[in-house]
Amino acid sequence: MQNELKIALIQSNLVWENPEQNRHNFSAKIASITHPVDIIILPEMFTSGFTMNADSVAETMNGKTISWMKNLSKEKNAAITGSLIIKEEGSYYNRLVFVCPNGEIDTYNKRHTFTLAGEDKVYKAGQHNSLIDYKGWKIKPLVCYDLRFPVWSRNVENYDLIFYVANWPKVRINAWDTLLQARAIENMSYCIGVNRVGLDANNYEYSGHSAAFDVLGKRLDTIPSDKETIEIVTLDKKHIETYRNKLGFLNDKDDFNLV
Repeated sequence: MQNELKIALIQSNLVWENPEQNRHNFSAKIASITHPVDIIILPEMFTSGFTMNADSVAETMNGKTISWMKNLSKEKNAAITGSLIIKEEGSYYNRLVFVCPNGEIDTYNKRHTFTLAGEDKVYKAGQHNSLIDYKGWKIKPLVCYDLRFPVWSRNVENYDLIFYVANWPKVRINAWDTLLQARAIENMSYCIGVNRVGLDANNYEYSGHSAAFDVLGKRLDTIPSDKETIEIVTLDKKHIETYRNKLGFLNDKDDFNLV
């Protein structure tokens, strides 16, 4: 078990529906990380932007982006994660992929497809939560719109870190800020959100506001809004144990099951 986890949050603009250029841009950004890190987090749909033209940019789990992630993860000796459009058995998924340096892969299909943008008409919703065990840390990965649904993120697995990758627009950024902090506090867990910046082809503006919070909801980063940036935050297992043991809030949670 590793007591500390160093995580690089990459807040970036995205090139619309251009996986090759986005891979190239992220390769340069990742290469600029000179300090050792354990996990590198990219935004939602990091190869394309939040597009409903799934067929034009969809890949398979044997495609170029997965190979690229495997190679970079091994090279940097760090897990790399973000979501992209995957086609599988005739359906499209907004799939978060978590690639480890040894080549192992964990996945999570976005559960709450964003009906306001018609995502539910194009992408098949996931049916299962995921829990990643990495370096002795229990990690729950979620995607963008999932942030609005606290039951889905409820900490019944005793996870240590929950993170969200997103294309969350500027017009509703106050909800993003508020709910990220709330997820940390209510689950007594570190909570990280990585959002994009820039303007997409549909003229939606994205203002970043990527952030990291500790189990008490204290902000850990100094990431600026509206700018491309990379920031490394350090998470400490002892912080989780200290406050969970001292306060015991998770012991008093209501018991119920999703049906």
